[in-house]
Amino acid sequence: MNRAFNFNAGPAALPEWALQEAQKELLNFRDTGMSVMELSHRSKDYEAVHNEAKSLLTSLLSIPEDYEILFLQGGASLQFSMVPMNLLQEGKTAYYALTGSWSEKALKEAQKIGQTAVAVSSKENSYKNIPALDSASIPSDAAYLHITSNNTIYGTQWQQFPTGLNVPLVADMSSDILCKPLNIEQFDLIYAGAQKNLGPSGVTVVIIKKDLLSRANDSLPTMLNYNTHAKNNSLYNTPPTFGIYLLSLVLKWVTNEGGLEAIAKRNNEKAALLYNEIDNSEGFYNGHADVDSRSNMNVTFTLNSDEASKAFLAQAKEAGFVGLNGHRSIGGCRASIYNAVPVENVERLAQFMNEFRKNY
Repeated sequence: MNRAFNFNAGPAALPEWALQEAQKELLNFRDTGMSVMELSHRSKDYEAVHNEAKSLLTSLLSIPEDYEILFLQGGASLQFSMVPMNLLQEGKTAYYALTGSWSEKALKEAQKIGQTAVAVSSKENSYKNIPALDSASIPSDAAYLHITSNNTIYGTQWQQFPTGLNVPLVADMSSDILCKPLNIEQFDLIYAGAQKNLGPSGVTVVIIKKDLLSRANDSLPTMLNYNTHAKNNSLYNTPPTFGIYLLSLVLKWVTNEGGLEAIAKRNNEKAALLYNEIDNSEGFYNGHADVDSRSNMNVTFTLNSDEASKAFLAQAKEAGFVGLNGHRSIGGCRASIYNAVPVENVERLAQFMNEFRKNY
């Protein structure tokens, strides 16, 4: 079977090895006579999968013991609400860095919960860059500062995270977690929908400092309270068991590939292939993001005319490339090159871009 050249923004490409392992065990998981989808989430067989996923993530990201790992549902979109519901106390203000559509949505949900303020924004620049943030401008009594580490629609990514803060730092890392080594201790809460670098859609990973948990709002509805899930190892109700199983396979794959240092090196190589085509095209291709804010996960660009863009996307589809349309809100083109996208596929795309430019 020919696999597509998958550049979808999410749900996105999964490692072929992980899919093959899941296929092998689909009908008979570890001699249980059942699929992992059929196991009780209270069984020892599933509990081993659940805890292995946590262990692998802890190892890959060097997560200290004073953090909890939660496997939740509802995607990052639910976290837009859960974060302020748990952490935005009355009388305090939550600060948001606006760097794209998803941070706008996170702010919108927080505004329904309590007092908010915009710490910094690049909206007036069409979200082409990550704006400079003066940490001193965030009051020490703020509830938290929220950032979106990578912006899938606009193709920008934080190159350096805020330092010198005296308030909790919260990050939506849905589209770039595991793309490179990370100092977890810089953050008090990280959340990430799985469907880019972690696994299939349906699982949301939350990494939260235990000290922050102790200060969370304890009067919330049960399922919206982080402490509910922390106290029950994310097994208060039935979790997305198959999604967590696939997540564990993806984490094994990352480990087998050499860990985050090796993954980061490969991601840099893939991004350079496409950005070199854009930069050397003499204006035929135009990158959306400023050079110092470019994402290694989502390469966004336009061609020098609408007609050329339409022809490019049509011919790319015929050549087997999937998911190159830009987000419906801004148009253009986008190549999402998450961890599981092979270097060979990116090389093929770069070659296609080069040939299209010469022949158009």
